Amino acid sequence: MNNQPKRSLYRYYAIILIIILALNFIVMPLFNSSRMESTTYSDFLDSIEEKDVENVQIEDQTVYYTLKGEDNKTYETGLMNDGDLVNRLDASGANFTQVIPTQINPFVYYLLTLFLPIFIFWWFGRRMFKKIQSKTGNESMSFGQGGFGFGNLGKSNVKVYEGKKTGKTFHDVAGQEEAKENLKEIVDFLNNPKKYKEIGAQMPKGALLVGPPGTGKTLLAKAVAGEAGVPFFSISGSEFVEMFVGRGAAKVRDLFKQAREKAPCIVFIDEIDTIGKKRDGAGLSGNDEREQTLNQLLAEMDGFDGSKGVVLLAATNRPESLDPALTRPGRFDRRIPVELPDLAGREAILRLHAKDVKCSPEIDFNVIARASAGASGADLANMVNEAALLAVRDRRKMVVQRDLEEAIEIVIAGEQKKGTAISNKERMIVSYHEIGHALVAAKCQNSAPVHKITIIPRTKGALGYTMQVEQNEQYLVSKEDAYHRLMIYTGGRCAEELIFNSITTGASNDIEQATKLARAMITRYGMSDNFGMMALETVNNAYLGGDTSLQCSNETATKIDEEVATLIKKAHDEAYQILLDNKMKLHELAKYLYEKETITGEQFMYILNKPVEIPTSLNNTETNA
Repeated sequence: MNNQPKRSLYRYYAIILIIILALNFIVMPLFNSSRMESTTYSDFLDSIEEKDVENVQIEDQTVYYTLKGEDNKTYETGLMNDGDLVNRLDASGANFTQVIPTQINPFVYYLLTLFLPIFIFWWFGRRMFKKIQSKTGNESMSFGQGGFGFGNLGKSNVKVYEGKKTGKTFHDVAGQEEAKENLKEIVDFLNNPKKYKEIGAQMPKGALLVGPPGTGKTLLAKAVAGEAGVPFFSISGSEFVEMFVGRGAAKVRDLFKQAREKAPCIVFIDEIDTIGKKRDGAGLSGNDEREQTLNQLLAEMDGFDGSKGVVLLAATNRPESLDPALTRPGRFDRRIPVELPDLAGREAILRLHAKDVKCSPEIDFNVIARASAGASGADLANMVNEAALLAVRDRRKMVVQRDLEEAIEIVIAGEQKKGTAISNKERMIVSYHEIGHALVAAKCQNSAPVHKITIIPRTKGALGYTMQVEQNEQYLVSKEDAYHRLMIYTGGRCAEELIFNSITTGASNDIEQATKLARAMITRYGMSDNFGMMALETVNNAYLGGDTSLQCSNETATKIDEEVATLIKKAHDEAYQILLDNKMKLHELAKYLYEKETITGEQFMYILNKPVEIPTSLNNTETNA
């Protein structure tokens, strides 16, 4: 053990000694005095004469007694040379006893009361330290560093992975080829720093991984450390936030101190926006502790030399909230997007996770990838696991295509509510509603083909849904395509109006999606003849739901609302006309869905394209409605 850990250990013991002395000589006397009252011996005798004394304890030079009706209060007085005291107490009816003092050496007394607690605390501390040391595998960790005791107040709770112990490499990452290419350069620098130094190139001090949740930012950081074979320091930004001012800054100093000692290495700070938020114009943020921590982080990043092999990686879902001083060149020099995977990326991720699962060789992962547009890497991993669970539930030895398709629906809409009994009338309404969506989608040009229609209720609240799957990845949406989507959203409500002359709450999600899309067309996409290419709305937290806020006057906001309503009504009227023109097919398809509960896109298109059949029973249903 070197001198620095020894000094830390001595400081640790000194703090414990001060606390125990305070408890013995300050706190305990105050605690006792709050319930004890000193009186004179004559007051004690008067209380005996009045027979108010209940209990008496006579010690070497002191008498302690309580009065009747005052159980929570004790009186004390000095013991006088009173030979008749016992008779008085006996006559008053009080309970009394005498404590014979034990002859104990004062040195032994203080040894037991003062140093015994210190020894017990030290013994438990050493045991805790050894357990933490064995778990982390950090043999150089000093006592008090492992998350126990006051010596840990200025220590960072960083997790350290030695060498390749992260257990991850770039082979474990799929669907993020651009991000991997950016990070491979960092790996090459850590493995071959000489060729960079010869030309005078310096590695970026920091790389910021930005993207939605579940896209693999933390996995990429671990893969970099695994590929480079260097120590990997991992800590969350929230672990720097402390109740005591200055402790977060101390943890930052300790983190970079450890990193310099183990260079070359990688330091990874997850959710860095916790401590890296923008400071306000006054120079003081809502929490001064956070600002001190940020200032210390900025100073440390300026202080360490990137050529020494210390690379700082950080991840965040909210890059727009970071302080500009943190993201400027010289600190986080490189910003690496880790976006949602595209079609090829989703297929690669599915195949990667399927390696650990027994799958049928007939599975078409491309179909699953197309059906899971917008899913993150974590979502896809969850889908593969759900498919494996479904296979076990059905007592099969391997995962098949329908397991993965059902897994997508579980992640999107929830489990099937097989025990939910809805009335025949409601099932009929849901059937027409879903066929309304599908029929409008089939009649709109360039619309994604219908993949599946079902009226089986789901745990996330859907009584049914229509799934469309694009044939290829779509990166741009034209004005016509966006308008067709509006028509498809309104198709369910139109079918209810056309057949039942009534409307239900089943279109609530359709209304929400249609309103959001129509507003975006006007305020963000420039698809309005009245406003043209004028930005009227900004997106906040693009990676966390994409909340928006209007950037216009109240008068303009009113005009936007009016145009949104007009646009949705126009789409509704055109969708209604499509269903009216294909009313017989609407009846036929709704009847088929009502009977089967779930139909595929191929079945839907076959019935749609064959000659019209007039179902008499459904005509009666329409008339009755």
